[in-house]
Amino acid sequence: MKALYNDGSVAEVEGAEALHVIRHSAAHIMAQAIKRLYPGADFAYGPATDNGFYYDVDLGDAQLGEEDLPAIEAEMKKIVKENLKFQTFELPRAEAIALMEERGEKYKVEHIGDLPEDARITFFQQGDYIDMCVGPHLTYTKALKAFKLTGVSGAYWKADASNKMLTRVNGTAFATKDELEHHLKMIEEAKLRDHRKIGREMDLFMMRDEAPGFPFFLPNGMILKNTLLEYWREIHHKAGYVEISTPQIMNRQLWETSGHWDHYKDNMYSTTIDDEEYCIKPMNCPGGVLVYASKPHSYRELPIRAGEIGLVHRHEMRGALHGLFRVRCFNQDDAHLFVTPEQLTDEIVGVVKLIDSVYQKFGFKYHVELSTRPEDSMGSDEDWAAAEDGLKTALSQLGMDYELNEGDGAFYGPKIDFHLEDSLGRTWQCGTVQLDFQMPQNFDLHYVDANGEQRRPIMLHRVCFGSIERFIGILIEHYAGKFPVWLAPMQVKVLPVSEKSRDYAHQVTEQLEAAGVRAVCDDRDEKIGKKIRDARSIDRVPYMLILGEQEAEAGNISVRDRSNETVPMAIDEFIARVTEEIRTRA
Repeated sequence: MKALYNDGSVAEVEGAEALHVIRHSAAHIMAQAIKRLYPGADFAYGPATDNGFYYDVDLGDAQLGEEDLPAIEAEMKKIVKENLKFQTFELPRAEAIALMEERGEKYKVEHIGDLPEDARITFFQQGDYIDMCVGPHLTYTKALKAFKLTGVSGAYWKADASNKMLTRVNGTAFATKDELEHHLKMIEEAKLRDHRKIGREMDLFMMRDEAPGFPFFLPNGMILKNTLLEYWREIHHKAGYVEISTPQIMNRQLWETSGHWDHYKDNMYSTTIDDEEYCIKPMNCPGGVLVYASKPHSYRELPIRAGEIGLVHRHEMRGALHGLFRVRCFNQDDAHLFVTPEQLTDEIVGVVKLIDSVYQKFGFKYHVELSTRPEDSMGSDEDWAAAEDGLKTALSQLGMDYELNEGDGAFYGPKIDFHLEDSLGRTWQCGTVQLDFQMPQNFDLHYVDANGEQRRPIMLHRVCFGSIERFIGILIEHYAGKFPVWLAPMQVKVLPVSEKSRDYAHQVTEQLEAAGVRAVCDDRDEKIGKKIRDARSIDRVPYMLILGEQEAEAGNISVRDRSNETVPMAIDEFIARVTEEIRTRA
């Protein structure tokens, strides 16, 4: 595929770059179509994204909804058929502003006004549509073969809630129609797996208008959550971690010392106690530091691996809230490791191996990114260089491939991020390992080395699940609610066929519960077909036991698993099988 660059050159592109060119061009073609249908439209930003493209547009008094998308798509198809040539040109800043003012593009004028006075602005044009852009783009509109508009939402200009709310039109595009069809099928499958829908059906969690962004976990959800945490505690105990718990509210001075107040205060909740300002913690790390600082330490005690399931609160814009994926309070499976320089590589390797074992347990593939120093950071160049080298050395020792993500580290140190791939091929950033020279320095942490001299420890921040709530949301969609036996809130549902087998069904249920199996007897006055459908599609249980008069008389059971195959079995044999699956977390 050929692409036109902003210097006027044309080159062949392929792979991810070609997909970006296609989607970026689709955004321009969509904007041209909207301009034809809504002549007063005023455009803001319109980038390509990982999953498609969008354009934010001010329509004035006009309204644009999902029902208007087919008309925009039809107009886009006309533009594609016209086979308009993409052209590029460059203007000095003053002339670029004049051009955009002439065309009534006030958002583009403001955008150009934010650029340096000596900037030269590049534009791309197809037909009568002109847009400021760095490119690259297709050479002709006819090269756009497969696209679909996927939705309408709201977005503030410059992502600032004090600015006007614009209309965001979303779409996606691919090189071929087959790729587009596959993607659209995945979108439909994702809707069926939506954790909010399944969460309601399975009584896992709920959200309420009285507490936007603050999830309520229901009994079944608490079983799931606590089962995850039991697993977390078990593997961390084996890996030499101790568990601590730190307060949710600590005074502002602590957060100023840690650096969070300067770098993160807009996302923090605060309150006043005894005429002093306190903060509700958005992170667990300063509390972990105070625990370390509470007494002197010898090099013989290090490494110290202190884990914490800590409830944190972070202010998120209401429009960004989304089920369990984006909330205002969540539990983080944090751990903070205090290590000597000599221990650093081995400890990073140990953390990465632990996180790898967790993701393998749930069947996740993943890739790793190494994020380096951001612009808004604290600490010396030397410390940052040493920290980044430490992470690279550990990854090299593990033989682990990684992508370099320049400038995306935490403000106090670089990090390794783990991006999970779920059963639909979507990626989620969950686990992280962050190397921190700054906080031990800010809090003046020490240990005494073998020579009796005070040395400063290095601090590692790390999570496996990340946010427990978000990880549960990912698991719900990954498994479509059909959790492995050990994780399922309801592991067995006992279904009496009629009243004549009801007593026997209760006896079997009691035997299962006595063996530690989470079992429920469905003794409703419903036909067995409905009970089976509900157990399969609503409760999503791993096993159903269908018990009629024949099973009651023989003292055995009929077992149906998720393959819908029904097999007769002795109750003791089934209990042994299920309890072994639970024990081994199969």
